[in-house]
Amino acid sequence: MSDASSPARPSRRPVSPRPLARLLPYLRPHAGRLAIAFVCLLVAAAAGLVFPRVVRELLDAAFRDGSRARLDRMALGLLAVFAVQGVMNYVQVLLLSSATEHVLARLREALFAHLVRLSPGFFTERRTGELTSRLSSDLVLLQSVLNTWVSEFTRQVLFLVGGVLLLTLTDPTLTLTIIAVAPVVVAVAFVFARLLRRASTGVQDRVADSTALADEVFGQIRTVQSFVREGEETRRYQALLGGVVDAAVARARLRALFFGVVGFVAFAGVTAVLWMGGRRVLAGTLTAGALVQFLFYAFFIAAAVGSLASLFGHFQEAIGAAQRVFELLDTAPTVAEPAHPVPLARQSGRGATGVAVALEDVHFRYADGLPDVLHGVTLRAAPGEVVALVGRSGAGKTTVASLLPRFWDVTGGRVTLDGHDVRELSFADLRGAIGVVPQEPALFSGSVRDNIALARPGASDAEIEAASRAAHAHEFVVRLPQGYATPVGERGVKLSGGQRQRIAIARVFLKDPAVVVLDEATSSLDTESERLVEEALEELLQGRTTLIIAHRLSTVRRADRVVVLDQGRVVEEGTHAELLAQGGAYASLYNGQFRAEDVVGA
Repeated sequence: MSDASSPARPSRRPVSPRPLARLLPYLRPHAGRLAIAFVCLLVAAAAGLVFPRVVRELLDAAFRDGSRARLDRMALGLLAVFAVQGVMNYVQVLLLSSATEHVLARLREALFAHLVRLSPGFFTERRTGELTSRLSSDLVLLQSVLNTWVSEFTRQVLFLVGGVLLLTLTDPTLTLTIIAVAPVVVAVAFVFARLLRRASTGVQDRVADSTALADEVFGQIRTVQSFVREGEETRRYQALLGGVVDAAVARARLRALFFGVVGFVAFAGVTAVLWMGGRRVLAGTLTAGALVQFLFYAFFIAAAVGSLASLFGHFQEAIGAAQRVFELLDTAPTVAEPAHPVPLARQSGRGATGVAVALEDVHFRYADGLPDVLHGVTLRAAPGEVVALVGRSGAGKTTVASLLPRFWDVTGGRVTLDGHDVRELSFADLRGAIGVVPQEPALFSGSVRDNIALARPGASDAEIEAASRAAHAHEFVVRLPQGYATPVGERGVKLSGGQRQRIAIARVFLKDPAVVVLDEATSSLDTESERLVEEALEELLQGRTTLIIAHRLSTVRRADRVVVLDQGRVVEEGTHAELLAQGGAYASLYNGQFRAEDVVGA
């Protein structure tokens, strides 16, 4: 199993809100809702700023004027302020939260849709656990920014600006005292925000590593258990979790220090105001109500400065999350759709004789800097012809089969379908014309019906059953507890190997492609399952151009022609009998790999 350490990540040093600005296209459809939420936020903030003034009037009515009627009016006015603020907060939170959920859903959908269209080569370099972590944890950070940060930032800015203005109108001298601490708080916030951003990025990366390991272990659970690796994998996971905890504790230590320093500085300013204001009340130059009003505004300003500093730290974390998400969205597929695709006339095998398939002087390597695995491969399959590819492990058989549906692009030469370069065909036409039966069929965790209908989601129950009968799967499906509605479990674990293989063949029957790529589907089955699968394959291959990666003699004998690959080159070509008579590479392969099967079958 692969090392748990993550692949090298690009350097991330977000210094501007530019990555977050890319969220604007997702926000535009909800502009009306967001505008109403903003107006509600303004009204709620204004109500909050009015509160200290009403408190001043209430206290002055009680302590200075001794007016019961005025006291009652001020109390009712205070209730009215709180009622307005509550209603506005309710509407604002509701509208902003609903808009945020829609925006995040669209962003998740866009990211998922982009990832599933990337070439298989991308997934050989990135672990699925890391990608699912990006879909979850990074987008949760963005959700918190949109859902909480924007409204809190706006509210605290309003409290800060409004508080300073109202303080200045109340008493300019005392205002200078509270404002004097602001530059200190801002400087502390700036320093800590950069440290918090780096710490948060480290936590997210370590969470992605642990998620990737868990995903890998769960996906290979049988291998883990067969080699009694449960304890070792648990220790590896514990080690990664230890890294997560260490990074999270370091981040928490920074946050704690940050809040401690900012809180002390901010409220030291409030203490200074209390002391100076108290002296003025004693001197008779300031009423008790005015001092309380001033004190409330001072608290507003101190709390706003502290909150903005904290929000700035979260803002930096969100920039990092946005950058990681948009890095994935900006990843270009190495195999892209043609700008102006050529239509493919024949895609279906129904009533046809297949289409011609050809590889012309094909060279291929999996990545720059790696050696070629195919060297000038040329082969052709006429419409309806069955061609078997044989060769030792690593000869290039699977690579040839992967180039036909353009999972990778050739680095030299070309692959054609019905005379068209596959790079000129749309994915829908190209892959719609090709049916693949892998050696290890990939089933999803839905029902039997869902797995067969993967080939054609709009297929009727009658069409699904017909495909199942053709694949000799109907007999066992109807004996399942819920028939075609029976869940097959993750990766089809509730079915036997032969049953999974027949479901995969039924899927291709339903697709009805003109070309079939068959990666020896019977090489690991018991005798009875092999017989049923062989019967299904006999029906499937009729009238279809077929490319078979052959591991067994019975498959080779079924082929009209055999192509022998060795170290990425075609070394022989002909029928089984012709190649045996030549006494070359195929004869050597037959004597070493196929002969025992021939003797057993004699």
